[in-house]
Amino acid sequence: MWISFAGIITNYKDVKQFLVQKGHKFRSDTDTEIIAKLIKHIHGLHPNYSFRELVEQVIQQLEGAFALCFKSMHFPGEVVATRRGSPLLVGIKTKTKLATDHIPILYSKDSPEKVELKDTQSDHRPHGHEIPAHGLARSQSTSEFLPQGDNKEVEYFFASDASAIIEHTDRVIYLLDDDVASVEKEGVLKIHRLKRTLEDTHAREITTLKMEIQQIMKGNFSSFMQKEIFEQPESVVTTMRGRINFDSETVVLGGIKDYIGEIRRCRRLLLIACGTSYNSAIATRQLLEELTELPVMVDLASDFLDRNTPIFRDDVCFFISQSGETADTLMALRYCKQRGALIVGITNTVGSSICRESHCGVHINAGPEIGVASTKAYTSQIISLVMFALMVSEDRISAQPRRSEIIQGLRNLPDQIKEVLELDSKIQEISKKVFEKKSLLVLGRGYNYATCLEGALKIKEITYMHSEGILAGELKHGPLALVDKGMPIIMICTRDNVFVKCMNALQQVTAREGRPILICHKNDQEPQKYGSSVLEVPKTVDCLQGILTVIPLQLVSYHVAVLKGCNVDCPRNLAKSVTVE
Repeated sequence: MWISFAGIITNYKDVKQFLVQKGHKFRSDTDTEIIAKLIKHIHGLHPNYSFRELVEQVIQQLEGAFALCFKSMHFPGEVVATRRGSPLLVGIKTKTKLATDHIPILYSKDSPEKVELKDTQSDHRPHGHEIPAHGLARSQSTSEFLPQGDNKEVEYFFASDASAIIEHTDRVIYLLDDDVASVEKEGVLKIHRLKRTLEDTHAREITTLKMEIQQIMKGNFSSFMQKEIFEQPESVVTTMRGRINFDSETVVLGGIKDYIGEIRRCRRLLLIACGTSYNSAIATRQLLEELTELPVMVDLASDFLDRNTPIFRDDVCFFISQSGETADTLMALRYCKQRGALIVGITNTVGSSICRESHCGVHINAGPEIGVASTKAYTSQIISLVMFALMVSEDRISAQPRRSEIIQGLRNLPDQIKEVLELDSKIQEISKKVFEKKSLLVLGRGYNYATCLEGALKIKEITYMHSEGILAGELKHGPLALVDKGMPIIMICTRDNVFVKCMNALQQVTAREGRPILICHKNDQEPQKYGSSVLEVPKTVDCLQGILTVIPLQLVSYHVAVLKGCNVDCPRNLAKSVTVE
């Protein structure tokens, strides 16, 4: 048995205990092994089951988030794949056109005869799941999924992300939770489901990808992360293209324009996300409150679910995720949707679960992001939320001067990002001074507080160095005790409405022999005299300044990781689509 597995099985201990009692021996403590042993056990009980039926019985016993692909010597020439909570797609490559651009869904009978899977001696079974005593009868397909013409050759690719297969084919099918896709000996692909639900569609559509293979190649860069950092002048333009008219100063987001009236009448806005996406929500909360005049609540998806947060029918809930498959964010979305809230998805992946399950949304158009550490998606998420705030406030006369200032700031942003990227060699030299340290603090406040959180997160996940983003206003409430001449500190001190307060925090740090690396505006002499090293960035509108100040921190994390010999694109213990709790 060969199994490709991604995700986590939450009830694997129960299943393992059952299998041990049945005499199965285990070679590891992983949750993956119980899947192979379980399908072997069921095959022994029901040798007449087809490969697909065996997989269907296995997934009924499993709890958690997973994507699975099975091959077996007992069923040569066959492959079965399924998902629940984790992303999975099927790529299709043929030399001729297909007979249809949809694959019909086949269903089990509503009430198959069942027998319990249990230990007759100990009466133990994993979570009371059941297995049908007989094979699953299927309805007949109404259309045949085969290439047209004489050449019937067809290839299938199973992957969690489209970027993995774009070099082979641009035609994919995105599987939904509990879909079971099987490729049989004849090369025919079929998709089955155990039960029909009210929200089920009768077919899965074949989607043509617009991604170019050049977009997922490193080019002249040493890593995808470095490439994606340097792509930000182009990615922010792509995010804004077709949505902002800089001359008329209008903003139109096609994915939410039909819901804008409902959004303006709502009780509150909730921004729910994890990790980097959560930081983008923090970065835009102040502007959303200012331009919409609505209360804005920002929550980590996992904490949001733990609290059983009250949700009302006139709430508008934003779910932000680069992959669109983040498990906690997706579960929070379903929680809010069940309670009648309007769901707005902000993702970078067309066809993802959050895309499909949202009422409306914004595709950030940052382009494929291969590196695990999100960089260009973060800046594009901020711009997407800024554009939303501009669109909602379009009918407010008092907000027009502020809107105009922000729109012109967005116009100049790509050139200013290029200017910041020119600091790369200087940042590389600064990184040589800190890469051997064990910890690093990042201080700021106001709009730059989210930059501190995001910069510290990048340093943690790529360099494995402890790093903490600290609100400068909290310095005297504990963090100041950490400051001495040996502690690396990065401070963001730009000219905005909290500049005076940031200067006070800067002086507090230097008074304790701290030697901060300073990120400030170009030619701003006042803060520069306190910095041991200075990185000067262009001045822009306060709500966009975080985009320019986060890029030096992205570059610091990249260069420190390289100096430490870390795998920049694939940091240990982490994955691109976070599909576990």
